[in-house]
Amino acid sequence: MMRLTKPTLMPHQPLLTESRDLCGDVLNRLNDAEIARTPGLGNFPLGNLLTLPQNFGNIFLGETFSSYISVHNDSSQLCKEITLKADLQTGSQRLSLSSVSSQPIPELQPDHSIDDVIHHEVKELGTHILVCAVSYMLTSGERMQFRKFFKFQVLKPLDVKTKFYNAENVKDVPLITLQSDEVYLEAQIQNITPGPIYMEHVSLDPSQQYTALELNSKDGKFDHPVFGIMDCLSPNDTRQYLYCLTPRQELYADTRLLKGVTNIGKLDIVWKTTMGERGRLQTSQLQRVAPGYGDIRLTVESVPDTIALESTFDIVCRITNCCERTMDLTLVLQNITQSSGLLWCGVSGRQLGKLPQNESLDITLSLIAVIPGLQTISGLRLTDNFLKRTYEHDEISQIFVVSSHT
Repeated sequence: MMRLTKPTLMPHQPLLTESRDLCGDVLNRLNDAEIARTPGLGNFPLGNLLTLPQNFGNIFLGETFSSYISVHNDSSQLCKEITLKADLQTGSQRLSLSSVSSQPIPELQPDHSIDDVIHHEVKELGTHILVCAVSYMLTSGERMQFRKFFKFQVLKPLDVKTKFYNAENVKDVPLITLQSDEVYLEAQIQNITPGPIYMEHVSLDPSQQYTALELNSKDGKFDHPVFGIMDCLSPNDTRQYLYCLTPRQELYADTRLLKGVTNIGKLDIVWKTTMGERGRLQTSQLQRVAPGYGDIRLTVESVPDTIALESTFDIVCRITNCCERTMDLTLVLQNITQSSGLLWCGVSGRQLGKLPQNESLDITLSLIAVIPGLQTISGLRLTDNFLKRTYEHDEISQIFVVSSHT
């Protein structure tokens, strides 16, 4: 059995000398005659010749394991009804890899061979055992058989770490429309192989509850990735990829469904080694902790980005009843501190009426800007008249106040 792998560039280790050194001329002539030396680049550590691997090498998760199997008749006798079977034993299953016909080969002449090439995409870490079993019959009619075992380890090529960010109460920014229910996924991918790899494809396959937007390109153009066209990842280097996930519209019909969504999706990563060998890795289903909204959820649906000093402006807030009972709500507006840059305008203590469970109510509120700079909207209170319970909502949004429009 021999593993089939790509060849590597033959290394060249030149001996740097000067003509005045002892035996310097001799060493220079030897360097010039070195077969691995690249013409015109005598001191370059890699030659222009390819060399076959001298050992089994490393096998990483997601790569394709290829092997050449040869059964040779070393005897002077004719063998009949030869069967060759190759199985791969992993920690959880046993796979049949034989590509030759399952029917026995009628005969094998002396000094002849039966050859087979097997391929398998490695999907498990840990110890793997390749079991090669050969069965044949002698001319005397005696049935003979033997097995050989080849053990190898499958290593981890990439270290993938994920972080989740909940985009609560954010406003519109250029190119991307952010909603309060959006989730941002940051994926950190580190190359833990001994050599460089080239990231060919990194994508997020979202779950059925989300739609995904990739944020890894310049100016929103997917043909201009932020890492450049040649996305090379050196050993121990880490790349960060960002994705924005938006819940599908059908989830908004029932807030209980929205709160229960924890499955985000799967990351699909495809890379190539320096000699073009391809590897692919798909993560398991990514999970996140769904944010708790409590009994009442308040989101800002509309707010201006910039407002002039001493001007009034309106915001639209959405109140959602997330509990399992009807609520009777009263709206109270509080100007918390004297130094607050935004002051509420309108009637405080307004009765909003009854709000059934899982239903929403949109209200329009007015404020006036009194201090320039980045100001925070706070001081909104909702009181449930049934339980006499007050829900405080501060820092629900921000707005930039300028001295005058230019």
